[in-house]
Amino acid sequence: MSGGNTYQTCLSSVGGDTNALIECISSTLDAAMNAATDNVTNSVNTFFLIFAAILIFFMQTGFAMICAGSVRINNVQNTLLKNLLDACGASLGFYTVGYAFAFGGSFANPSQTTFIGNTNFFLMDVENQAFWLFQFAFAATSATIVAGTLAERCQMTAYLCYSIALSAFVYPVVVHSIWSNNGFLSANNDDPLWGIGMVDFAGSCVVHTTGGMTALIATNILGPRTGRFHDIRGNLLEKPTPMPGHSVALQMLGTFILWVGWYGFNTGSIVYLMKNDNYEVISHVAINTTLAAAAGTVTALFIDSAIQEHNTGEVTFDLSYAMNGCLAGLVSITAGCAVVQSWAALLIGAIGGALFLGCSKLLVKKRIDDAVDAVPVHLSSGIWGSLAVGFLADPNWVFKVYGNSSHAGWFYSWARGSADARLLACQVVGVLFVIGWVTSTMTPFFWLLHYFGFLRSDSLEEVVGLDVGYTGGALHRRLHGKESEEESYSAYLDEYVHRRKERAYMKNSSAHGGLPASSVHSISLHGSSYHGRKVITPAMKEAALSNSSGSVKSPESDQDWKDNEKAVMDSSRNSAQSLSLVKE
Repeated sequence: MSGGNTYQTCLSSVGGDTNALIECISSTLDAAMNAATDNVTNSVNTFFLIFAAILIFFMQTGFAMICAGSVRINNVQNTLLKNLLDACGASLGFYTVGYAFAFGGSFANPSQTTFIGNTNFFLMDVENQAFWLFQFAFAATSATIVAGTLAERCQMTAYLCYSIALSAFVYPVVVHSIWSNNGFLSANNDDPLWGIGMVDFAGSCVVHTTGGMTALIATNILGPRTGRFHDIRGNLLEKPTPMPGHSVALQMLGTFILWVGWYGFNTGSIVYLMKNDNYEVISHVAINTTLAAAAGTVTALFIDSAIQEHNTGEVTFDLSYAMNGCLAGLVSITAGCAVVQSWAALLIGAIGGALFLGCSKLLVKKRIDDAVDAVPVHLSSGIWGSLAVGFLADPNWVFKVYGNSSHAGWFYSWARGSADARLLACQVVGVLFVIGWVTSTMTPFFWLLHYFGFLRSDSLEEVVGLDVGYTGGALHRRLHGKESEEESYSAYLDEYVHRRKERAYMKNSSAHGGLPASSVHSISLHGSSYHGRKVITPAMKEAALSNSSGSVKSPESDQDWKDNEKAVMDSSRNSAQSLSLVKE
């Protein structure tokens, strides 16, 4: 309202009383100024949240680059497509029911404590849609963590299924419990657990422990890549076979992209930029994020170098450990980036880098195959980062962020002359809850996918590369004369093409009352999987030896192994051809 209009309105309202006229004009202008200020505040907060969401979602590019660089060249297209499906599945799951389960009812009834949200399905009645976008970016991040672990051996269908399940139900329950105003572990609850609740500012536990635990369960059920810990006949190898990625440059690019995205990840978690002294908080968060990443990188790199020097007498520097150490430091500081001092951020990042290194080597020792080391980076560092808050949370920063400084980190409690460990206890309970919840829901989920044959890819698809089975990459290159002439690879590719034709025949027969559709999956078994994976049993071995008419000999050299593989493959092909003739 203009000054002239304000004067005329007030004059007509109060008449000629000068004092009343001045008071009317003053109150009207104050109301207009407050409305303009609120509008600016809301606009800045919305822009800040959307910008943070963009940075977080851009981390999907980083994950894609790391996954693409960490796999072999014949799996790149498949891996990139699966990363895209993760984001798409997360958006569908979070839009339909995920956000409702996570935050539904938390703003309308903040005094209630509930296990799961029950309103705002399909974005209905959601007032702050920028907040939905921000939280969706977190959900997509948690889902994508699993993608790298299962690389080079997982079916496309499984990726879409688990990304929807995780973002629609499993992850939202964790979010509701720890971040929602109604969550029983939330520090924002009107009556928080033990007077403080769990402090997980940006998601070391909510996002990374959830994703890391899901990845551990999935890779245990899925099994290692063919040739990683066992030879092609299923015999245990004395030493695991290294399977390095094809491009360290892509991995480094992905690492830097994730580091940049982490600034949105951590600073954006303040949600409201123009509130109280939040500008101080986000500056502190950004500094702690930087220091923890640097400490994790240096610690992982030099500890590994010291181990190599001790074992071999030579000092070497492993770039992959440095990159993952950086990510481990970032994951570790995510929970406490707003409530710890800078020196504590260095300590948290350094310990996170060391834990990553130890966990990575432990997984190899236990013969658990993680193609990109996602479990050591996200699970071990996520747990440590959550617990570190219970030790190192500064009461001054806790008060600035949560308005409650009665319970700080255990070390600060000792400095106060007490042994108050309530915050640490809340952190422990939160970590145990997330591990228990994810284990109880995702274990049967992945087991059912495995049982019905929708989890593991075909054994020959793994050998020739999943790009062949799902995108036709290698076949197209061969048609254009660009495929290498390696005999071993060519033999596997021939066998794979033959198997595809055989499956097409089976499906066609099933449509005309011949073989049942399930026989496409159950004709050959791998453990308990019902999807085209062959395991060489003693009976099958004897049959192969007899059918090959003595062409298989006792292997004593690499050439003997190759000759035997070719003989067994030829025998298998002849048997399949005979079966086709009988059916015809």
